[in-house]
Amino acid sequence: MTYSDAIKAGFRTINRRMQLVGVQAVLMVVNCIGFFVVVGIPLGIAFVIFGLDLTGLTQARDIFNMFSSPSDFVGKYLWLVLMVVTSILLYFLLVTTLGLYVFSGSAGIVGRSILEPSVPFSMKRFFSEARQFFFPLMWYACLISLVFIAIAFMLGLFGGGIAAIVSAAKSQDSTLALFLGIFFSLVLALGAIGILLVVLAVTVFGIAALFFKREGSWKAFKDACVFLWKQQNAFWLYALLFLGYIVVSFFAILISFPFRLIPIIGTIISFPLQLVSYMVQGYLGLVVLAVVFTYYYALEIKKLETGTAEPPVDPATDLAPAPVSTDEGSTSPEDISPSQASQQEETLLASDEKLEG
Repeated sequence: MTYSDAIKAGFRTINRRMQLVGVQAVLMVVNCIGFFVVVGIPLGIAFVIFGLDLTGLTQARDIFNMFSSPSDFVGKYLWLVLMVVTSILLYFLLVTTLGLYVFSGSAGIVGRSILEPSVPFSMKRFFSEARQFFFPLMWYACLISLVFIAIAFMLGLFGGGIAAIVSAAKSQDSTLALFLGIFFSLVLALGAIGILLVVLAVTVFGIAALFFKREGSWKAFKDACVFLWKQQNAFWLYALLFLGYIVVSFFAILISFPFRLIPIIGTIISFPLQLVSYMVQGYLGLVVLAVVFTYYYALEIKKLETGTAEPPVDPATDLAPAPVSTDEGSTSPEDISPSQASQQEETLLASDEKLEG
């Protein structure tokens, strides 16, 4: 399967199930309402109970002046701080759980559409896939979170080492210290971007392995690593998809951003534009997921079912290599030479004479 075939198949899969984009939009609205209910209302009640005057907090600098001495503020309004922190943690837990549930249903519908293309979308099937795929995806998300924490820890160690080297060089020569600081900062930034891209690719292909193979989180993670190592074109496909997603999302956000600068009316106008921008990003995210699922199914799952895999794609030409024809094991009539045909006829005549005798 070529890159263009996988991308076209991904767009077809999502275009036939545009209801998934609507589900993403509903999720955004529910998150906004949830923030107002879980965080906004308790915070307002807490301000009224503790008698805080909010008339002087019309600008951002007034809020920062309010927290200029955090110890005094926490000591004076301890219960208010605890209520705010509890509300934020509760909101984060609810949003994470709901988002993971919706993503589980969306991934299940995308994977089921590849296995059964003729099955139409329905909310009953969506909730069924979400229930089946939620807990495996939750444990897989926990595993990926630990991987990201370990990577952040390692990058922090490298950053500390770079800071120590620059500090030591600064005592010798400021120009050398400046050069080393810029050089190592660029190396660390490029390394972090590369590692992040690799982990994201493993994460998405691991979700595909988790759905199609129905195995544990660690096994799916290892299978994704092995698959990307053997099929390195899959990584470049994901890198291409990720770059396209970032570029289109940037322009979608850029269109709605200037309206936020207009007082009062700008907020009203920017909200529907922001909703449309979020739907575009959700649509592109689903397309990326569908392309990855399609590519993984074509190169990995079909191999397990039929014992053969499609040849990898050359990223330079976006074409699969031409098959090499051999004469070994060829039994079709068009592959038999005239001498071989005559030998087969003589063998048949000899067997007939033995039967008659």
